[in-house]
Amino acid sequence: MKEKWKNALADAKLLFRSIPGPVAALFTVSVVTMNILANKTIYQSEWLAIDGGILVSWLSFLCMDVVTKAFGPKAATKLSVFAIAVNLLVCLIFFLVSVIPTETDYTAFNTIIGGTWFILLSSTVAFLSSALINNFLNWGIGRLFLKNPDGKLAFVTRSYLSTFVGQFCDNFIFAVLTFTVFAPVFWDGFSWTLTQCLTCSLLGAGLELLMEIVFSPFGYYVLKQWKKDGVGEEYRRKHA
Repeated sequence: MKEKWKNALADAKLLFRSIPGPVAALFTVSVVTMNILANKTIYQSEWLAIDGGILVSWLSFLCMDVVTKAFGPKAATKLSVFAIAVNLLVCLIFFLVSVIPTETDYTAFNTIIGGTWFILLSSTVAFLSSALINNFLNWGIGRLFLKNPDGKLAFVTRSYLSTFVGQFCDNFIFAVLTFTVFAPVFWDGFSWTLTQCLTCSLLGAGLELLMEIVFSPFGYYVLKQWKKDGVGEEYRRKHA
C-alpha cells in the first residue's frame, strides 16, 4: 500500500510538471471563481435560472477538454480534484474571515463570503461528478476517431458532446441536492420540482455549450501548439 501511494504521488508530481502552468492556473481560478459567482442569480424565470458562474464555467470545461485530449481522462480528473481542494481551502479561509468580529458592520460582506454549507456541498459533489463524466466521455468519444484523432472535427465533437452532458449533470445534481434535498429543510420549505430542475439544467447546459463553441477554437489552437512543442511527452510515454 505504501508503495502504491508513493507511485501515485510521483505520478501526480510528473503530471503537474507536465501541464503548462497557465492552463492549470486558469482552470483552478475558474473553479474558485465559479463557486463565488454562483451566489448571484443574474436571471430567473419559471423555466430557467442563471447564476454568475455561467460566465466562467465554460473555461473550466474547456480546460478539462484540453487536458483530457493531451494527457488523458485520469489526468484531467486529478487536476479537477486539485482545483476542488483549492476551492474548499478558499471557502474555509472566507468562512474564517466572515466570523472574525469587527467594530464596523460587515454583515453583507460576511454573508456573501461566508457561504452556505449545503450549497458548497452540493456544488462540490456536482462538479466532481460532472468532471468525471465529462473527462471520460470526452476520452471515449475521441477513441472513435481512428483516422484523424487530432483533427478539428474530432476535437469539437468530443468537446461539444462531453461539455453538454457534463454541464447538464453538473446543473442537475446541484439543483436536485440544493433545491429538493436541502432547501426545503433549511430555507423554510422553499423548493424546486424535479421538472424545474430538469428544464433549468437543460437550458443552462445549452447556454454553457454556446460559450464553449465560441471559445473552443482557442482550446484547439493550444493543443496544436502543445503537440508542436512536445508538451507532456514524458507523461504520455509513461502512460502509453
